[in-house]
Amino acid sequence: MALTKLERRTRIKHRIRKIISGTPTKPRLSVFRSNKEIYAQLVDDLNGVTITAVSSRDKDIKASTKQEAAAAVGKAIAEKGVNAGIETVAFDRNGYLYHGRVKTLADAAREAGLKF
Repeated sequence: MALTKLERRTRIKHRIRKIISGTPTKPRLSVFRSNKEIYAQLVDDLNGVTITAVSSRDKDIKASTKQEAAAAVGKAIAEKGVNAGIETVAFDRNGYLYHGRVKTLADAAREAGLKF
């Protein structure tokens, strides 16, 4: 039985989410990437609350390429997290491979002060 890309990603996502969960002190950094945009949010799963979110669609994110947009989103989510008093997060790649834009976002978040 051959899986489609979406089914494969969904299986990986569920497998990861069984292990990773966000708390108020160590929220989950969830990444979603579409074909055009990239989104990141810090989620407290215990209370079911999104602490902060950033996307490449925000007005203050200026980028000419998707890689630059991912780096800008990573930097912005880290700055918002640090301003909210968050220093460590659990990284949730959401079933995507840790490669390309997802890796760029994670590296930029680390450089801007988040630990994971």
